[in-house]
Amino acid sequence: MNETHDTIDRRSVVERHRIHWDKLDGVVAVGNGEFCFGADATGLQTFAGFSMAHWGWHSFPLPEGWTKKQVPSTGTFQQGSNTVPDVSCDDKPELWQWMTDNPHRMKLGRLMFCRPGGAPIAPEAITDINREMNVWTGCHQTTFTFEGELVSVTTLVDHERDVVAVKAHSPALAQGALEASLVFEYPTLNDIAGRPAVPDEEGLHRTETLALSPHELAAKRTVDDETVYVTLACSSGSVVATYSEHRFAIRSQVDGELCFSCEFAREARSTPLPQLEDVRASSATGWKRFWESGGAIDLSQSSDSRWRELERRIVLSQYHMRAQSAGSWPSPEIGLMGLDPWRGQFHMEMLWWHLAHYALWNRWEMAEKALACYRTFLPRARELAEQLGYKGAMWPKAVGPEGRSAPWGGNFALLWKQPHPIFFAELEYRQRPTRATLDRWAEVLEATAELMADYPVWDEERQCLSLMPCVLPSETGKTRDGVFDLVYWRWGLSKAQEWRERLGLERRAQWDEVCDKLAPLPMANGIYVRTDEPGTRHNSKNYSHPDGVGVYGMLPLTKGLDPEIAARTTRQIWESWQWERCWGWDFPWTAMSAARTGQPELAVDALLAEAGNRNEYDETGLNQGGPCHYLPGNGGLLYAIAMMAAGWDGCESEHTAPGFPQDGSWTVRWEGLCPAI
Repeated sequence: MNETHDTIDRRSVVERHRIHWDKLDGVVAVGNGEFCFGADATGLQTFAGFSMAHWGWHSFPLPEGWTKKQVPSTGTFQQGSNTVPDVSCDDKPELWQWMTDNPHRMKLGRLMFCRPGGAPIAPEAITDINREMNVWTGCHQTTFTFEGELVSVTTLVDHERDVVAVKAHSPALAQGALEASLVFEYPTLNDIAGRPAVPDEEGLHRTETLALSPHELAAKRTVDDETVYVTLACSSGSVVATYSEHRFAIRSQVDGELCFSCEFAREARSTPLPQLEDVRASSATGWKRFWESGGAIDLSQSSDSRWRELERRIVLSQYHMRAQSAGSWPSPEIGLMGLDPWRGQFHMEMLWWHLAHYALWNRWEMAEKALACYRTFLPRARELAEQLGYKGAMWPKAVGPEGRSAPWGGNFALLWKQPHPIFFAELEYRQRPTRATLDRWAEVLEATAELMADYPVWDEERQCLSLMPCVLPSETGKTRDGVFDLVYWRWGLSKAQEWRERLGLERRAQWDEVCDKLAPLPMANGIYVRTDEPGTRHNSKNYSHPDGVGVYGMLPLTKGLDPEIAARTTRQIWESWQWERCWGWDFPWTAMSAARTGQPELAVDALLAEAGNRNEYDETGLNQGGPCHYLPGNGGLLYAIAMMAAGWDGCESEHTAPGFPQDGSWTVRWEGLCPAI
């Protein structure tokens, strides 16, 4: 596809979607991809919000009587063939719970307004809120009234260092009626339903003051086995003082102004802390560079009244993925805005939804650090495969930096996470078709494909190779031969063979044989269904992830796939599904298939479907389609939109935006995007 020829005014597109949200405890993410400061309507974290980073992890001490050597490094006690459910730990419930809860993302610290002496502020003391987040510059500004006095606050995050900078002004600060505090707490899981808070006892964590002067604080946080260094520097008109071991005051001394910077880091830094104007410049430069690079879309010339909402979702999804999901580890579903039910661990099957879009938007460098997890985890993945009796490497599911799967019954039969590294490698090769790219991914791809070739079992009755056991993307229990898994398996093994040829290696005969002998795609009544297992309940559940739309949408035309059947499948699913019982990424998943199968009206309708909160995007542009803020919905939207605009491999349309209706209702101006695979 050809992009539009007139240059898009990117700043105008972005700035018409500034965030305005006056909810007191509504949190707006201010981040740099690695670190995020969640600001409530006070510009700090007075009522809600946390400071979190992709490097910030913590584990509780093991239960009494257990040692690290007794924790299976792979996350399972299973030995030999894969089973569903995974071997449980009924006789070790406390260890099982520990393995579920750890590691978890750690809240690094909290900056908040308070009364003199650190006393909390009641919500009713704050009125007349007016705040704005300028996503073009990364600047969060708010004004509010505190007991009759106006307060104005600017909040920024440095684009290169994990530094938050704040400037506040108010007569209440000058009068001493209002001050700020920096508070450290012991990590808890009390955000998660059913998990009690761990008491904030003094002995559980230490805050050692390394240096303290009227204008600067340097502290070392020791939290069990984790260490975090925190530095706070005030301007000459503000001072820092100690409340207690874990609480510090920040007070105005001149003209009712507070101005300070606070850095969180894994290691102690000797370089000076950037001050507010330095951070302002870093933020503005970094965000300008982001918005002016890669792809852009302008929908403002469309006559369809939904254009503004769709464009808002596109712009703010880009913002959130850059602010929260462009760091050293893959993002959890909730991003860096708290803890989700998975303790902030990231799911290997969801990496695609967090990171694949960067390739189509020409911003691959923002995915690279996180995707290094495949090389980091390769030894552990090989260990897991060997433990379960397979060749190659089996990728884990819910993990932290050590790569150990948290317990879950379907961990190792959830198959669709397995081909992902092949997809990512191909995305990178399309951007950088070099020997260096081939070498970087070669070992990971070879080990991935070895497992894929070794996993299927021979079904004597059907005379085919079967993916069994198999837990479908829809996670509807144990079965065999999921329709999406079969297509992804064939595509992945075929692509792995192509990579061997690029490397100058011979094809693996076994891999071709597996592709040829895999079970046919399951069908019923002329459409693809989840599985053909006799007596299955999987096909009667018309909710959760619609596996059938993924076979020809996210994935290209693959051997054994009929495009006409795929088109009928997508239409039937769209018309019969309980969309209010789905997840945020199901809507862009459907849009991808609708676009590729020649149903562009359906593609747009899917992206904008009203389905309760399942497809809502809040005032900040965060998808709400999960048990928390749900970044996979944002990432999926970006992939689908880029595909609908720039096309895909094999697309024969001459239109500049083949995935959009061509009836004149949509005018899609785009530039800098890449076609989908």
